[in-house]
Amino acid sequence: MQLHSTALCAALGLGFLGAAHADTLAKVRDSGRITLAYRESSVPFSYLDNGKPIGMTVELSQAVAEAVKKVLNQPALEVRWQAVTSQNRMPLLANGTIDLECGSTTNNTVRAKEVGFAINHFYTGTRLLVKKSSGIQNYADLKGKTASITTGTTNLQVLRKANAEQGWGMNIVMAKDHADGFLLVENDRAAAFGMDDILLYGLIANAKNPKDFHVVADALQVEPYACMLRKDDPQFKQLVDGVIGDMMKSGAFARLYDKWFMQPIPPKNAALGLPMSEQLQRNVQERGDKPAF
Repeated sequence: MQLHSTALCAALGLGFLGAAHADTLAKVRDSGRITLAYRESSVPFSYLDNGKPIGMTVELSQAVAEAVKKVLNQPALEVRWQAVTSQNRMPLLANGTIDLECGSTTNNTVRAKEVGFAINHFYTGTRLLVKKSSGIQNYADLKGKTASITTGTTNLQVLRKANAEQGWGMNIVMAKDHADGFLLVENDRAAAFGMDDILLYGLIANAKNPKDFHVVADALQVEPYACMLRKDDPQFKQLVDGVIGDMMKSGAFARLYDKWFMQPIPPKNAALGLPMSEQLQRNVQERGDKPAF
C-alpha cells in the first residue's frame, strides 16, 4: 500500500509526544502494538465469521495497520483486535483501548466534538426491517407496535425524534446490538427493526430464512460512514486518509466494494447485490470527510 508522499513525509517527520493518547502513532510506537476495533454483526463492513473479524472495513483497518508498520519501521508490530459495540466504541477510543474503529459508524458533527473521522467510505439511511407477513410498509403502520433500535446509534435519536414529531405512536425498545435487534423481529417480540438500510440487508442475507424479511419505508436521513480515530491527531488522520484516499484513486476501493457488496460473502455465500450509490461514487472522486449534520 503506497501512502501519499505528503502523508508519508509528515508521519516520518513526527515529533512524537510521549504517551499522549492524542498522538496515536507515538502511542503505537512506544507500546509496540496497534489495536483495531471490529463489530460483531455489521455485515458486510465488520462482522464475525467462525470467530474471526471479516468485512470491507476490516480490510481497510488492515491496510492502515500495514501503513503504520512501514511509517514506524516496525514490520513486527503487533496487531490486536478488540470487539466494540455502538455504545462503547467512542469511550474505548477516547481512553486508548482501541486506536482505530472502521465499521458502520456515522460521521456527524455531534460526534466530531469528541472524536475524529477519516474520509467517508459509505452512505446510508435509516429504514425498517420487517417480516413480509406483517403487512408493514411505512412508519405510520407501527402505531401501537414495537420497533427495536440498537442503543448508542444515531438511528435511535432520529427515530425517536421523528416518532414524536410525526405522532406515529410506535413503542421503541433498545437492542444491545444489531443482531439482537433483528432477533427481536425474528422472534415476534418487535414488529420492526430500525437501522441503516445496508445493515438491514446484511442481516437478511445471513438470516435462517431470508425470504421471510424485507426492508421498507423511505430513508429518514442520509448519513456517511467513516473510520473513527482520536480527535486532534492530525498526523494519524493524515495517514488514515492517505491509505483510504490512495485506494480510492487506484481503484482498489472499488474492487473492495465489489467484493463485499456485489459478490457472494460469508457465511452463507449470499450476495447483497447493492451497487455503489451516486453519493459514494462522488466521494470516491472528492475524497471528503464532510459530516452528516
